[in-house]
Amino acid sequence: MSATKPLDYSSRPAASPLTGSIAVPGDKSISHRAIMFSALAEGTSRIDGFLEGEDTRATAAIFAEMGVRIETPSASQRIVHGVGLHGLAAPVRALDCGNAGTGMRLLAGLLAGQRFDSVLTGDASLSRRPMRRVIEPLALMGARIEAATGGVPPLRIGGRASLHGTLLHGIRYTAPVASAQVKSAVLLAGLYAQGETEVREIHPTRDYTERMLAAFGWPIEFEPGRARVSGGHRLQATDVVVPADFSSAAFFIVAATLLPGSLLLLRAVGLNPRRTGLLDALRLMGADIRELNAREQGGERVADLEVRHARLRGIEVPVARVPDMIDEFPILFIAAAAAEGATTVRGAAELRVKESDRIAVMAKGLAALGTRIEETPDGAIIHGGVLQGGRVDSAGDHRCAMSFAVAGLVARAEIRISDCANVATSFPGFVDIANACGFEISAAGGD
Repeated sequence: MSATKPLDYSSRPAASPLTGSIAVPGDKSISHRAIMFSALAEGTSRIDGFLEGEDTRATAAIFAEMGVRIETPSASQRIVHGVGLHGLAAPVRALDCGNAGTGMRLLAGLLAGQRFDSVLTGDASLSRRPMRRVIEPLALMGARIEAATGGVPPLRIGGRASLHGTLLHGIRYTAPVASAQVKSAVLLAGLYAQGETEVREIHPTRDYTERMLAAFGWPIEFEPGRARVSGGHRLQATDVVVPADFSSAAFFIVAATLLPGSLLLLRAVGLNPRRTGLLDALRLMGADIRELNAREQGGERVADLEVRHARLRGIEVPVARVPDMIDEFPILFIAAAAAEGATTVRGAAELRVKESDRIAVMAKGLAALGTRIEETPDGAIIHGGVLQGGRVDSAGDHRCAMSFAVAGLVARAEIRISDCANVATSFPGFVDIANACGFEISAAGGD
């Protein structure tokens, strides 16, 4: 599903401040879940603000393969005709998740409760990502999931028909790694399980799944660090309004903070408290970010974010906030590289098993741009200063690619970023939106 054609970005120092008002695409995590819950609900659901990215389209295509009718009346809208919890049809081929780790891990839990066998595949990047963290708790529930050597995709999931009709059973599980994807996979399997399923976390993670289950009418108890469901209920169709993706907004928040004279407004950004650790970190560094017109939208808190240029200083990132900003660390590394003093990141070993080893990719890239950076097993120490120009490799990781594009705004010379094709998986139109508010990015075929 994901793009494979070689693509480089060229990002140059900005000629003027970032100004204006922009809207970034819909939240990817919520878009994945909106499709899933709408498909399993009874009745017809409408989704507005759906992210038109390759990852989310892959998830929609998977449910279409399993007999769910999904209409696209206009851009960023979906009408999903749900088939109920037990109405999915057996797929005739492997289900391709593209580059979507969220899609694959959540689907593993959902498909473990079906009556049919299934196979989940992905692109080259996803096929290197660890899946044991979801396989192991699902196995405790009675699921049978086989992975390739090393616990990576493809995943072969045995349905209840192959298990002689045996139902999954609920468990009480304490996740050893703080991961919303693992928690969500177990909760989704819990919808099909006998008894109660409870997940506890060493650090609270984003609660999109819990909030959406409640919105679709499934009884659920949850609080930071704990969630509990029981099987045997139904999901009822509902309409979902997807807020703007905070992770996409993060690139512009940092860009406007770093570039002198900037004043940028980002509209209707999702501010789920388990997602916005970057705001806390940037404010500790001295950022000037104001929340305007705060409101609730589809069960999620949203606000317009007004960002002004500010001089940043290095900090020690609070370890307690790491799970709430795990996807935003690549752009935080850029902010740290442009700040005064050193920034220390600890407790972020999860970054090594994302779309790339993000610690290694960002450390290598920043070093190539003249930043002194000390890589550690679970983070890094970034010594801020002046970013030079140069060439960096994003290793096919969309968040690293966009982060280095932001670095180009404030570097002394052009930065050439290779292997950027997968930006389309999470942020289609990134270059157009960025250039419209003052970036200097061009895209070209790779060498």
